[in-house]
Amino acid sequence: MAKKTLEGIEKFNRVHPVTNAVFTAVFAILALICIVPVIFIVIISFSSDTSIQQIGYSFIPQEWSLEAYSYLWNNREMIGRALVVSVVVTVVGCILGLYLTATMGYCLSRPNFKLKGFLTWVVFIPMIFSGGLVATYNVYTSVLHINNTLWVLILPLAVSSFNVTICKTFFRTTVPDEIIESAKIDGAPQLRIFFQIVVPISLPVLATIGLFLTFAYWNDWWLSLMYIDDRNLFSLQAVLMSVERNIEFLASNATSIGVSAAKYAANMPRESMRMAMAVVIILPIACAYPFFQKYFVSGLTIGAVKG
Repeated sequence: MAKKTLEGIEKFNRVHPVTNAVFTAVFAILALICIVPVIFIVIISFSSDTSIQQIGYSFIPQEWSLEAYSYLWNNREMIGRALVVSVVVTVVGCILGLYLTATMGYCLSRPNFKLKGFLTWVVFIPMIFSGGLVATYNVYTSVLHINNTLWVLILPLAVSSFNVTICKTFFRTTVPDEIIESAKIDGAPQLRIFFQIVVPISLPVLATIGLFLTFAYWNDWWLSLMYIDDRNLFSLQAVLMSVERNIEFLASNATSIGVSAAKYAANMPRESMRMAMAVVIILPIACAYPFFQKYFVSGLTIGAVKG
């Protein structure tokens, strides 16, 4: 059978079997580098503290244990309340942040927008320096009066100059002016143009910004410790940090806090507890990634200009 001869662009798209094997091996190694530490953390979270003290961290512990998760389950009311707070803040903050970031980026990307130059500097300056912690604290507590509310966990992270710049660049380079002009000729208002034309074309960048916002809100603990006095409004990360600090306090002061407290501190799974808390934090955000991944692929095939 005669060997097929590749012609035209097909010969440039051909990948040599050796090159393909090398790329496959490299990507497999990179995948293992990302996955193995997560698996290691899960294994340690199911290890007993006795096993960790004897052989250290190991993929095959001498003794398996559910003590760390049992301790978290005993604090399920506090952790569950914090989980609800983190989910609400993440969902509301992501939606609000996407809306504000996308609309601001779209306005700055339009060449006929009169305040484009001024607002570009307004967006750019915070990327170089901010107003400082004291000024920020005074604005949130004395001017806006949103301390001890969920809004203080949402608004500070909703808009980022970096995200606005990404959206502006994407809209300027990817959204064709011909589509916008044709929609204006048909009498479509700006809001309809944005939501029915620009947004479907821009799903990849919106998914990327949404992923950034989700990570930022879910991993935040600083705002809770800084602006929240009511522990019922603490985020999950802040609560778990508080639990870890309590464990460390009991362990380091076991000799001076009484016999019963010392015995309780000695039986707490300190090392496996840290890993169990990491698993509790990682799993929800890991489940959110495939949701955004779907839009990375589908957004690439939407809104092409047809001549």
